[in-house]
Amino acid sequence: MKPKIVIVEDERDLLELLEYHLAKEFEVEGFLDTKMVRQFLEEEGVDLLVMDRNLPGQEGSEFVQHLRQEGIEIPVIFLTAKDKEEQIEEGFCRGADDYITKPFNIKELLLRIKAVLRRAKPQTQEVLHYRDIEIHPTSHEVFVDGQKVHLSQLEYRLLMEFVTNPHQVLTRDHLLDEVWGDLKQERSVNVAIKRLKDKIDPNKTKNYIESIRGVGYKFC
Repeated sequence: MKPKIVIVEDERDLLELLEYHLAKEFEVEGFLDTKMVRQFLEEEGVDLLVMDRNLPGQEGSEFVQHLRQEGIEIPVIFLTAKDKEEQIEEGFCRGADDYITKPFNIKELLLRIKAVLRRAKPQTQEVLHYRDIEIHPTSHEVFVDGQKVHLSQLEYRLLMEFVTNPHQVLTRDHLLDEVWGDLKQERSVNVAIKRLKDKIDPNKTKNYIESIRGVGYKFC
C-alpha cells in the first residue's frame, strides 16, 4: 500500500503541481484550506501532512499546534514562504517534523517526505488474531476470513478497542474517551458500531459485538 499524504496549499496551481508529482509515489489528497482536514484525518488513515502556513481562515502552524494538543501525532512538513529564523523556530515549536521554505525543489521535497516517513514508521508488531479476524497494526489492514476489510480510521480504532478488551462490557463513555477523544459525539457511537458490524459481519451471522442495553457493548 502506498503511504497516504494530505497536502494543504491555498494556491490551486501549486496544489495541483504537488499532487501531480507526489501521486507518482504516494496516495495524495489535496485541500485548499484546513476546514475539512480535521475530519479527514479522523476518518482516514493518513501517514503525513504537507502543510502551508499562509492559509485562509486558520494559519497552518496554529492548526498543527491544535492537532498536537489533541494528541494527534501525524508527521507534518511545513512547506511555506515564512522563512525567517524566528518563523522556522515557531514552526518546529508548534509541531513540525520538517520545515521547507519556498521556493523549493520538488526532488528535495520527495526525499524529505521519505525521510520523515521512515522515522515515523512504527516498530514491527505481531499480527493480532481474534476468532477469524486478523489485524496488522503496522499497516492498519484488517482481514475477516482471509478477506480484506476496508475500515475508516475511526472504525479501525473502535475495532482495536474491542479486540484488546474482549468479553468486557465497554460503556459508551469509555468508547467516547478512548476512541473519539476530544471529538465526543455520543450519538455517533451507535452509528459507528453499526458501520463496523456491517463491514466485519455483513451477513450478520457471527455476532462479534453484543449490545448490553443501557450499559454499552461487549466484543464476543
